Amino acid sequence: MNFFEAIIFGLIQGATEFLPISSSGHLVLAHALFGTDDVGLAYDVALHLGTLLAILIYFFTDFWQIAKALIGGHQDPAENTRLRLLAAAICVGTIPGVIAGLLLGDMAEEYFRNPLMVALSLTGFGLLLLVADKTGKRSRDLKELTMVDAIIIGLSQALAIIPGVSRSGITITSGLFANLNRQAAVRFSFLLSAPIIAGAGVYKIPEIISQGVLTDQAGYYLAGFLSSAVSGYLFIAFLMRFIKARSFAIFSYYRFGLAALVVTAYLLT
Repeated sequence: MNFFEAIIFGLIQGATEFLPISSSGHLVLAHALFGTDDVGLAYDVALHLGTLLAILIYFFTDFWQIAKALIGGHQDPAENTRLRLLAAAICVGTIPGVIAGLLLGDMAEEYFRNPLMVALSLTGFGLLLLVADKTGKRSRDLKELTMVDAIIIGLSQALAIIPGVSRSGITITSGLFANLNRQAAVRFSFLLSAPIIAGAGVYKIPEIISQGVLTDQAGYYLAGFLSSAVSGYLFIAFLMRFIKARSFAIFSYYRFGLAALVVTAYLLT
């Protein structure tokens, strides 16, 4: 991996982490195009920490309001209660993904990383997103989110350990099936992503230490971190504006096209 590739992979990670189009599917294709294989665990964590920074900056007000509510900082008791319930929903929704990652993460990487499996996931879960977007009533906002919704969306997030599923894609799909409106489904998906991304990074720190960090690649880590943070923030902002007037259909069609490209890249390598 060179400096240019480090930036490109960071840009891809930041963009595709939040759009419902699968970061893993894009990275599989990018590695095939650039002829690279393993970019290293430390670099992978740097990319994810960049996307975490993007979430924390964009949704700073949301997280700050939740933090204030947890210590009773709002004058309106009803607002404290609502935000505490949202915090509980984020915690509950995170649990299935954590369990799946701990128990099945390595197995998923080993058995489902094949480009053909990625293409199948892109297609199948892209179709689910399309169906959810067209059939969901979109009659509820984030204030109406229940613990049952959080559990269902959290369980769906556990499927994101399979490359090609897309963490944001599957959680948005579940939110739409639960009749959340598009803005609510996306906002909860993004709020839910913060603890799972942070936890995955912390979990990998001991392995990174045992492997050792290559100091001569520090520039690559920084380039990937910054590029993923910047592109992540921009694409969060883009999606939040996009869904105010448009559907998710274009992302489903994009996934179908990407699946075809992944298969083509696989056959040509």
